[in-house]
Amino acid sequence: MGFFKESYEDGYQFNKSNFNTSTVAVLVIACNRPSISRCLNKLLKYRKSKEQFPIIVSQDCIHERTSQVIKSFGSEITHIHQPDQKEIKVPSKEKKFNGYFKIARHYKWALNQVFNTYNYGTAVIVEDDLDVAPDFFEYFKATLPILQKDRTLWCVSAWNDNGKFALIDRNDPKLLYRTDFFPGLGWMLTRELWIELHKKWPNSYWDDWMRHPDQRKGRSCIRPELSRSKTFGKIGVSNGLFYDKHLKFIYLNEVPVDFTKFNLTYLLKNEYDNNFVGHVYKAPQVNYNELKTKAIKHNDPVRITYYTKNNLKSLTKLFGLMDDFKSGVPRTAYKGIISFTYENRRVYLAPSNDWKGYDPTWQ
Repeated sequence: MGFFKESYEDGYQFNKSNFNTSTVAVLVIACNRPSISRCLNKLLKYRKSKEQFPIIVSQDCIHERTSQVIKSFGSEITHIHQPDQKEIKVPSKEKKFNGYFKIARHYKWALNQVFNTYNYGTAVIVEDDLDVAPDFFEYFKATLPILQKDRTLWCVSAWNDNGKFALIDRNDPKLLYRTDFFPGLGWMLTRELWIELHKKWPNSYWDDWMRHPDQRKGRSCIRPELSRSKTFGKIGVSNGLFYDKHLKFIYLNEVPVDFTKFNLTYLLKNEYDNNFVGHVYKAPQVNYNELKTKAIKHNDPVRITYYTKNNLKSLTKLFGLMDDFKSGVPRTAYKGIISFTYENRRVYLAPSNDWKGYDPTWQ
């Protein structure tokens, strides 16, 4: 074929030229859920161009019923099957987490297929238990140039970890943010990033591995105010962790936005830092009790300052936000700032002005 190759220490080679930059592959990660039909039906319903967004379903398990469901979509999708079905040797203390090891193995194989075998330049990863919003494809099409241009970005996600009905501004479905927290759950990456990650891909817990400073390297993701994805899979490897308390309440956008008609350069780092961060610290500082008792005499955005891990955890619980950290980064945070609404008012939980960066000991 005349491809130039770039090889790494594990023996895998990547085509260095002639890869497809004009399309975005949608990689659906599947295993043993026949309900994948719900996910695929939504993707096909909202996809306007098969050529621009080819769908590849990568199945891991030997599960005939699920295989038949996938095959029933015929030429609308490409069905591939992860060939290594051997049991993985898992440390005895982690036997009950065996599924996370299989998922990491599957992701690595599937992404290698997308970027090397099929030679795509960009992919959006969708798990088989996700619903997508009507403007899912417009969102990724419009943000791709920003991802490609800004080296301080490494992903675009369809997901808002704090996207519950009461915590979002439903009147502004076009609102997008930068975040230092890797959200996952419907996310886009480039071939260039995969070549970087592939050579050190972990044996398990790939999403938390992505959130480690050694991988993130100070880079951020784009995420929406209103989620463009929503999980319906309570039962899975995680045994429904967070589902009943948070995930099932995430609001899926219903008002289509043609993001391709908007100028999204405000998401580029220099412009965003000047405008968003500056706006946050100009907002008047208040406390939780003032909000709760409606003692504030205006409707403008406000800022609540936190100083310690316990201080922040207490505030997130009071507001119904997700209160965990990954490598010291709170969910949805950018430069330590968490943006949400409380009784239809914009609120920023923000560190003090002398913030020195995330503390990995905050867990």
